[in-house]
Amino acid sequence: MSAAPRRYGVNMRCLAARVNYKTLIIICALFTLVTVLLWNRCSSDRAGPFPRSLASLERRAAAASESDPARQQSEEASPQEQQKAPPVAGGFNGNKAPGLKYEEIDCLINDEHTVKGRREGNEVFLPFSWVEKYFEVYGKIAQYDGYDRFEFSHSYSKVYTQRAPYHPDGVFMSFEGYNVEVRDRVKCISGVEGVPLSTQWGPQGYFYPIQIAQYGLSHYSKNLTEKPPHIEVYETAEEKDKTSRSVDWTVPKGCSLSTVSDKAKFTSVKQFVAPENTEGVSLQLGNTRDFIISFDLKFITNGSVSVVLETTEKNQLFTVHYVSNTQLIAFKDRDIYYGIGPRTSWSTLTRDLVTDLRKGVGLSNTKAVKQTKIMPKRVVRLVAKGRGFLDNITISATAHMAAFFAASNWLVRNQDERGGWPIMVTRKLGEGFKSLDPGWYSAMAQGQAISTLVRAYLLTKDHTFLSSALRATAPYKLPSEQRGVKAVFMNRHDWYEEYPTSPSSFVLNGFMYSLIGLYDLKETAGEKLGKEARVLYERGMESLKAMLPLYDTGSGTIYDLRHFMLGTAPNLARWDYHTTHINQLQLLSTIDESPIFKEFVKRWKSYLRGGRAKHN
Repeated sequence: MSAAPRRYGVNMRCLAARVNYKTLIIICALFTLVTVLLWNRCSSDRAGPFPRSLASLERRAAAASESDPARQQSEEASPQEQQKAPPVAGGFNGNKAPGLKYEEIDCLINDEHTVKGRREGNEVFLPFSWVEKYFEVYGKIAQYDGYDRFEFSHSYSKVYTQRAPYHPDGVFMSFEGYNVEVRDRVKCISGVEGVPLSTQWGPQGYFYPIQIAQYGLSHYSKNLTEKPPHIEVYETAEEKDKTSRSVDWTVPKGCSLSTVSDKAKFTSVKQFVAPENTEGVSLQLGNTRDFIISFDLKFITNGSVSVVLETTEKNQLFTVHYVSNTQLIAFKDRDIYYGIGPRTSWSTLTRDLVTDLRKGVGLSNTKAVKQTKIMPKRVVRLVAKGRGFLDNITISATAHMAAFFAASNWLVRNQDERGGWPIMVTRKLGEGFKSLDPGWYSAMAQGQAISTLVRAYLLTKDHTFLSSALRATAPYKLPSEQRGVKAVFMNRHDWYEEYPTSPSSFVLNGFMYSLIGLYDLKETAGEKLGKEARVLYERGMESLKAMLPLYDTGSGTIYDLRHFMLGTAPNLARWDYHTTHINQLQLLSTIDESPIFKEFVKRWKSYLRGGRAKHN
């Protein structure tokens, strides 16, 4: 073969090799492109479209079933993941089952309106903001150990464990958890009376015996359940008292301070003279731990005792003035004023500086005290002006018994000749009921006042308290139209009205409180003195057992029987009233063995978790 054909064959083979090499490169490039496109398509399928209008679903949840409280919290967190690990809000870990895809879907509600939902396969999720309003359920996102999870609840109120058995000298229900003075419908704690002033039904403020009794019972119960408080003693005027810290008084020019013997107290006291136009005599306190101040006080002339507080409000100083007048409360600049009365004989003034500061700063002309974040950081000093005497200056963590006896003594002083505590404000219970004019009595007030007075008697053995409690049974025997609190249901069952309306309203929780008061009295007063209370109690308990089923809706309870008396829609009890009903029945079940109480407690507890009576 010649050289030319050989060269031609070699060139053709080289050309073929180059062509095959280029083809291979192109094929590889095309394969890579297809792979990337498929990968992106799969990734987009896995993520799925997420409607902007439902972005808030990351902060909400929808139920997959009533028995499974797990909630979908983000577009990436699948039910499978939530079963394997604590629910996570946000984040994508690539474990989503292939083929599942979120889609927006219109949800037609009762053929009336549409809301935007989200579908994942056969599951449909509704926004929790809609679920919450429609079903009146509750939920929030909470974090534990770095994980976000959604907490769902059918109700918002809790049932307390009953201390069994109940005793008249023990804790009153779950009142150790009550903080009456911080309620926004409490205007302040009166400096003259030492008890709360209510604005529940009027911004002017009035003394509401139910609130005052609850104030006393809550502090009595706290005293039984809390540790003894830390107490710092600042002044006793006794040199031999080693428990007091070194006394640091400042006496400016024109003022005087001396230690004198007081015959009425049989001890030494501090006498001060400080004209109003001076800075006053002052005692350095510097307490950053506790904020309940107490001191014995006697004025010779008009005067004041002021407490200077360093606060969380940019460390500003606020001063709470306790003045020898009858002004309720005033606030100007950074000065808060409470009238404490003339105080011309020895008395002990005990004040919660946290409450006094916040009620002053939050003072308003409306029913509710304005919310404020201000808090005291340090009790700086006490300043006295005028002429008078001081003794036993202390600061403590709590002073529960002082509050309890303030309430007990107020009840004794303010009981009228008919044995009741008149409520001096107009009350309109609802459409169809006649208004209650000022001066009406409440069986709930009578009952809780009796429970307070019985405890004061058991502590002190002072018959003043027991006599007041015994007189308090009189309104139980008189019908509403005769200014009593008694009603009769269906001409058969005696009932003691929280609101003695016309027509009768039959409020359940107030009735049970009235029965607890009667129980406390009959158990304490004995067979002879307690006979009337025992008869009233037994009649009331018979009515309660007969009428209790009328308050059961099959999914909750009813506040009163207006639907029966007026023919209106039922007045359903809020969850906090529902749990009050349960707590009251739990207490009664420890003093009465009738099975009806335990049966209703069990059923009504189930309603808190979504339980319902069976259908036909």
